[in-house]
Amino acid sequence: MNLMTPDILNWLKQLIKEDRVKEFYWIKEWRIIRKVRRKLDNEECQRCKRAGRYSKAEMVHHKKEVRYYPELALTLDNTECLCNSCHNKEHPEKLSGFHVKKFENEERW
Repeated sequence: MNLMTPDILNWLKQLIKEDRVKEFYWIKEWRIIRKVRRKLDNEECQRCKRAGRYSKAEMVHHKKEVRYYPELALTLDNTECLCNSCHNKEHPEKLSGFHVKKFENEERW
């Protein structure tokens, strides 16, 4: 299943240039792919499942990143369900802003 159209692809490439990729995840076509993937994967994290564990899936992950492969962004075979833990391991760069120290200087009050 691939819902990519030339218009969507051109729009997505523009979003990538402008560093606004998050807007892609609001479109109807992505919501359809996401819903189908979640159903196919039974709402289970596929990486945990391959490791013999069970985790509820919280994300639908692009195997080949949208920024580098925009033509595959709406291709069902390029997606898999992941739990937050596995998704964070896949994208540690997205966590960098969440682990900032509360105090930047040595002085404590």
